[in-house]
Amino acid sequence: MPERVIRNGVLGGGALGLTVALRLAQRGERVTLIERELAPGGLAAGFRLGPSYLEKFYHHLFRSDTEAVALINELGLGNRLEWPRPKTSTLIGGERHQLDSATSVLRFSPLPLADRLRLGAALAYLRIEPNYHRLERTTASRWLRKWMGARVYSTVWEPLLRSKFGDRHDDVAMSWFWARVHLRSSSLGYLRGGFQQLYEALVAEIRRLGGTVLFDTTVRCVEAAPDGLFNVSTTGETFEFDRVISTLPTRLTIQLTPALPASYSDRYGTLESYGAHCAILTLERSLTDVYWLNINDPGYPFLALVEHTNYMPPADYGDRHLIYLGNYLPMSHPLFGKSDEEILDLYVPALQRINPEFERSWVKELRTYKAPFAQPIVTVGYPDQIPPHTTPVPNLYVANMSQVYPQDRGQNYSIAMANRLVKSLPAGTV
Repeated sequence: MPERVIRNGVLGGGALGLTVALRLAQRGERVTLIERELAPGGLAAGFRLGPSYLEKFYHHLFRSDTEAVALINELGLGNRLEWPRPKTSTLIGGERHQLDSATSVLRFSPLPLADRLRLGAALAYLRIEPNYHRLERTTASRWLRKWMGARVYSTVWEPLLRSKFGDRHDDVAMSWFWARVHLRSSSLGYLRGGFQQLYEALVAEIRRLGGTVLFDTTVRCVEAAPDGLFNVSTTGETFEFDRVISTLPTRLTIQLTPALPASYSDRYGTLESYGAHCAILTLERSLTDVYWLNINDPGYPFLALVEHTNYMPPADYGDRHLIYLGNYLPMSHPLFGKSDEEILDLYVPALQRINPEFERSWVKELRTYKAPFAQPIVTVGYPDQIPPHTTPVPNLYVANMSQVYPQDRGQNYSIAMANRLVKSLPAGTV
């Protein structure tokens, strides 16, 4: 038989899948990317709001996100990348306390000076400790209590862990917490006009190179044929591929691929994740002077308030003031089934606690977005459950957020994983 160029099927059109498809197309291989949503971007996808895009779930970059920055520059969008330094605060005792720098740690009045110094010293250690493996066999709650002290833990960290992980907060590995500190920066990068521009540019470049990108197309089954090829059936048609790279959650890939053995499912199909629920409110005026507000006070129905237009100017969105109210919860949680009106009934009293002047009439629009498998629960022992990219089925590869450990998500880590994976794949013809 004459040789032919490798035909690749890429499942999922988030940052990871799009970057995989781009790199494969750049080396001359045939690529078909299949995405069930109507637009690219996955959890970083946005929608039009005024002259810009706004992400459905809040996003930004850190200075350490070098591979995301490199891709943005590669696609000619570098002139739109900005690095403001917005304010991050914590709500404690009904008051907002800035906590986003060494200076703010020293001024953090909910703690006495001795505890502030202890907090600052431990955070400094986590910033310079390069080896997270030293921390992955203990929990965050145990390590933080020991090295930062019980008062620091109960005031600053325990409320955040509880609100994010619920009943699992005591099980979260310290390596996960290390990643929250080690690579973070005070300056936050944003693609002015929205990250959707990056994903539209990726699609355009893949197509320019001869690749195919399909939207509104759901994968139904990935069948490994006896001749070593794959038949991928979708809601539209069935495709034949030499190689399949699934960027879908591992559990979903297992469900779609009958050829994966039970032993693979037993070992790698049990990683736990919470879903994301995000309400975006358009307000007639600003609610706070803070970009990111961690909610440490009890009784709030959301874990964070992110006032995006204290980061990017309201003029970018038709002079709208925009806040995100975010949660990570089991998908069975009642919040996922509430109507917009019920969500407002739940959230308005909480917003009035944050700003007593707030009135429901300030709300001009509410949008809610939901996504499963959004927040991996990184427990002690998690590394032993991370699947390799290769699977027992030859030429079937898995690449998803569960593998960015000790990080748990992020555009940069998806892009970096895609770059590494494609470099490891055999190139050429079959």
